[in-house]
Amino acid sequence: MRTSSNPAFKNLPKGGYADFNYGQPAGGAFGGAQAPTTPKQAGRPLTIDDVVTKTAITLAITIGTAAATYIIGGPQSMALVLPAAIVGFVLALVNVFKKKVSPALVIAYAAVEGVFLGGISYMFAALVGGSGIIMQAIAGTMGVFAAMLVVYKTGAIRVTPKLTKWVIGAAAGAFTLMLVNLVAGFFVEGGLGLRSSDGGLLAIGFSLLCIGIAAFVFLLDFDEADRAIKSGVDARVSWYIAFSLMVTLIWLYLEILRLLSYLQND
Repeated sequence: MRTSSNPAFKNLPKGGYADFNYGQPAGGAFGGAQAPTTPKQAGRPLTIDDVVTKTAITLAITIGTAAATYIIGGPQSMALVLPAAIVGFVLALVNVFKKKVSPALVIAYAAVEGVFLGGISYMFAALVGGSGIIMQAIAGTMGVFAAMLVVYKTGAIRVTPKLTKWVIGAAAGAFTLMLVNLVAGFFVEGGLGLRSSDGGLLAIGFSLLCIGIAAFVFLLDFDEADRAIKSGVDARVSWYIAFSLMVTLIWLYLEILRLLSYLQND
């Protein structure tokens, strides 16, 4: 079994009712004894409708709280950015490492991230002098998501172990560079220049790179969800899948929003 690029999928059950390799001989992907020939169900099996419904619910909650925070505007919205970012990060870690699926935690994550996105979107709109950048970022995010779904469904790009390793490595490298740039910013103005407020070729190039990586992460997310459905995992796992897709969507939106701010500042 391939390693997922998204840590949320690491909580997909790997034994009992959700053994992705049931029916394989001993020493297969998981090693050890032979997996059962049929998965044991703890509940009804996961369907594509479950994934679509739960993803739609979490997305609607995020959009709702983001819109409310954006409408509040002013210092109030901007003051919520940092607290919401911290709480959202903690909730994400809890969702990743919690052993059992918790719809309440996924919903809480979606709501808090909406507050964060609403506040930071207001900041970017104020920075460039207009709210048009927000609609452009939303349209760009949905466009990339839809395009990668078509690419996955048509098989134009196949998710192979090699591709998975490349995408995971690229994502890990990008986040490492972000962290190094953040730390460097405490010692040198602008850090490494990857997140320069006034843009620049390096900052624009890095944002484009992150957008490309996030787009390919969608392929891995779709593949994990597809294999989970085919493996007959419990329907409650759809909340994990929705959480995973939301993590990627939020990252992509922020990168597109940042890129648009660079281009409008030029």
